[in-house]
Amino acid sequence: MKTMITVTIAAIALAAAAFFLLTPANASTEHLAKHKEAFTEELFRQAQADNRLILIDVYAPWCPTCRRQHTVLNDYFAQNPNSDILVLQVDFDSQKDWVTYFKAPRQSTLALYRGEEQLWFSVAQTRERTIFAELKQHDQGAD
Repeated sequence: MKTMITVTIAAIALAAAAFFLLTPANASTEHLAKHKEAFTEELFRQAQADNRLILIDVYAPWCPTCRRQHTVLNDYFAQNPNSDILVLQVDFDSQKDWVTYFKAPRQSTLALYRGEEQLWFSVAQTRERTIFAELKQHDQGAD
């Protein structure tokens, strides 16, 4: 009986891990997708030169906190379709030089810039109220 319980618990844990690892990172992010680009130095420098509002999103597809942040960001852009924020997604696993450049201690780091000035920096923040407040404070296109 004890072995059966152990096997059942292990199966449940394995199923939960598979769900988190295999759930697409872009599920339910259609509004975010309209504002998001894969990070390149050229895009970043041009956006800075244009004095754009830039949200750096240090992201990893295996990160559950990142997925939660993307849900919150998607909700923000759903409520603010005229937002002037450009989201540049830095891949935590393959763009290590830029992870270091942005001083991101881990994936799920968000950094908001207007041109060259950093306006906000956050690690692992998933509270909608906090993220919305910081973005709206600087987003001229917010409703």
